[in-house]
Amino acid sequence: MSHYYELRHKVGFEETNFVGNVYYVNYLRWQGHCREKFLREMAPEVLAEIMHDDLKLFTLKADCEFFAEITAFDELSVRMRLDELTQTQIQFTFDYVHLRDGAETLVARGTQRIACMRGPNNATVPARVPPGLREALAPFDARSASGKKLVQTAG
Repeated sequence: MSHYYELRHKVGFEETNFVGNVYYVNYLRWQGHCREKFLREMAPEVLAEIMHDDLKLFTLKADCEFFAEITAFDELSVRMRLDELTQTQIQFTFDYVHLRDGAETLVARGTQRIACMRGPNNATVPARVPPGLREALAPFDARSASGKKLVQTAG
């Protein structure tokens, strides 16, 4: 079993800059896409709470460190793991892995910290991470993962 949730992505021209490499803001956008896909597939009841009730997931921090460049039409695996889970907050790590000819190259690594909140927009308060989200995240806990580590390569 892989201990990460994966989003596969093929880079498009619109995600590159005039030099031809991927524009940095797209890495953060892919974090959001991966998190949304995870909720839709692994915790649909939590997604329903976000869309129809008062649960909110506020992004407190997002970052990314870059190791190598990728360009249009490169195939990418965005691999999300649970890094930390408190009563009201979750921190994810994201490995951005370039897939080519059976080889995997770590091209970037990012983190994202979110807080669970409830209440109307003008009076939100911290809330416990819903049990359904805790259960959905358990298989992707980086702290309990065993297996190969990706080695950073110079670009």
